[in-house]
Amino acid sequence: KMEEFLNLTQLKTSLKEAILLDYYTAGFCWAKEMNFSLIQLSGFMDLINFALENLSGKHMTLGDNLKELERAMTGIRETESEERGDLNLFSIDQAKAIIDYLVTSLFKHYKAYEYLFHTRREEPVISNE
Repeated sequence: KMEEFLNLTQLKTSLKEAILLDYYTAGFCWAKEMNFSLIQLSGFMDLINFALENLSGKHMTLGDNLKELERAMTGIRETESEERGDLNLFSIDQAKAIIDYLVTSLFKHYKAYEYLFHTRREEPVISNE
């Protein structure tokens, strides 16, 4: 279902799509384990998408992306990227857990994700042989 929701059409041949599916699915499972409400789950998935969009679409540096995440999490609506909704749905402990999750799952591996999104790779030729 996540594959359909994310509109991943080349999952079997695209490493990038496979990694994105894995990241979103892991985030969704983590949020379910945290017993987030549906609104909190939606807000958390929005934060994941926000951070990945800042990296992939806006080519933000790690520092800039962290600043944007801080603004989004503290409810400051005028972020550099776009206007965010009200994400003050999380308790302080939940917000700390979210930050820890994003640091360990995305920001510690930022260079690898930058490589994934911004390094041009040659398309492999697949034949019947």
